[in-house]
Amino acid sequence: MSTIKEGDKAPIFKGLNQDENTICLTDFSGQKVILYFYPKDNTPGCTAESCNLSENYDELTEKGFVVIGVSPDSIASHQKFIAKHSLRFNLIADIEKEILQQYNAWGLKKLYGREYMGVLRKTFVIDENGTILKIIEKVKTKDHTKQILSELDL
Repeated sequence: MSTIKEGDKAPIFKGLNQDENTICLTDFSGQKVILYFYPKDNTPGCTAESCNLSENYDELTEKGFVVIGVSPDSIASHQKFIAKHSLRFNLIADIEKEILQQYNAWGLKKLYGREYMGVLRKTFVIDENGTILKIIEKVKTKDHTKQILSELDL
């Protein structure tokens, strides 16, 4: 697995969203993309992060951003998660973990001394030309929008 760095071209991904529509990075050519990876729908940290981005969606879109979330949950799970929390953006069901692996967001985790493979919570900010502007690996779930905008000096 190659390492992705800021300044690299973002890997082109393709996956199904909550409406079973194919979403591809190239669909957003000419737009800035906030692509965030999270472990599981309806868990405390993932809910806080997703709700924070949704609550600040107008501010993000005014600044030219599109928000896309990715997790290994199913389409049905994403539908329930969106409905329950009124999320305002696409969630991709990456059941096969292909996009997670493309973006180095699937890897070894440790919890209470136990090691296992899982989703590494990360956010990638991609510019209008498909270049990675920022990679955030220490996500502040409850204040993620502010974190993203401050890291970009916006």
